[in-house]
Formats: sequence, C-alpha cells, structure tokens
Amino acid sequence: MSDTPVDASKRTWLIASGCAGAVGGAFVAVPFVSSFQPSERAKAAGAPVEVDISALQPGEKITVEWRGKPVWIMRRTPEQLAALPKLDDQLADPLSTRTAYPTPEYARNVHRSIKPEIFVGVGICSHLGCSPIDKFQPGAQPSLPADWVGGFLCPCHGSTFDLAGRVFSNKPAPDNLEVPPHTYLSDTRLLIGEDKAA
Repeated sequence: MSDTPVDASKRTWLIASGCAGAVGGAFVAVPFVSSFQPSERAKAAGAPVEVDISALQPGEKITVEWRGKPVWIMRRTPEQLAALPKLDDQLADPLSTRTAYPTPEYARNVHRSIKPEIFVGVGICSHLGCSPIDKFQPGAQPSLPADWVGGFLCPCHGSTFDLAGRVFSNKPAPDNLEVPPHTYLSDTRLLIGEDKAA
C-alpha cells in the first residue's frame, strides 16, 4: 500500500471516464445485439399480406409487396372483361395449363381470378424477371399492335400480356404472369399468400 495521497480530481476524472465508457459501450451494444433480430420487413416477407381494396376503382391497379415480389391488384372494367374471351386465339396459354409455377385451380379461367373483376398477379415477366408496365389504353402505340385492347408490356424484350396476365403468342416470355395464392376475407379485404385450400 502506498502512502501517497490520491488526487481527488484524478479520482473524479477516472470515475467519470469509466461511466462514460460504460454508457458508450451500452449504446454501441444495443444496435449490435438488436441487429441479430429479423427486421419487421423480413418477418413480413414470407407472411401473408392483407390488403384493403375498398377504394380500388374500375380501371385502377395497386401494387403491394409479398415475398419480395410486386403483386398487382386490378379492378377491371366491364369493357376490359368483355375483351378477354376474344383474345384466346392470340395467346400462348389461354387457360394457364403449362406454366412453370402452378396456377391455383380458381384462376384457371378466362379471367384468371376468383372474382372476374379483380385480377391478382405477380408483376414479374416470366422471361428474365423484368417488371411489365401498364398499357391499359387500347389502340396502336409504340411497341404494340394496331389492334391492342389493353394489357401489360415488358419493356425489356417486348413480351405482351393481356389484362388477365396471359402472354401473347410468339413472345419471349414462356409463361403467363404468376397468380399468387389468395383469398377474400370479405368483399373489401384480400389476403395474398394463403388460400382456402391451404
């Protein structure tokens, strides 16, 4: 033991430095430890997504994210619905029987949907994964035929899809757009990622 007196100012400085170091260490540790927890986005990535479609008007489309993919929900007009059956002879797979991913049984119809007016589809082209753009306006337009009735155009390689996500013949895309599993919780609530069969 030393007989040298301890300088009170040094003692105070050492205690304050130690406390500041402990507090600083805690501030550093909290984000580090919490980074091991999955984010809210990661938790939701595989979970079903509930969507309110009450404000969706005829001719409008909204996009939500499910499993990291854009999912389109579109309310088709009566005119758009009436045009769908007339396109069968121009389509590569009108009833979605040859797709690489299984089309739910309830979507193997001309509308590719549970409710004819509501289309639910993954907005990723089956060719190389680009996202098609809306081309709802009928008539001749750049990169589209003169008798275009409305649908989607993939800007990467020119694949075209009707308003049910069915690919036109002789296009690079090998398959129709994917229809994800989905079900209606009510007339205005849609659950994407689960269906009644699951």
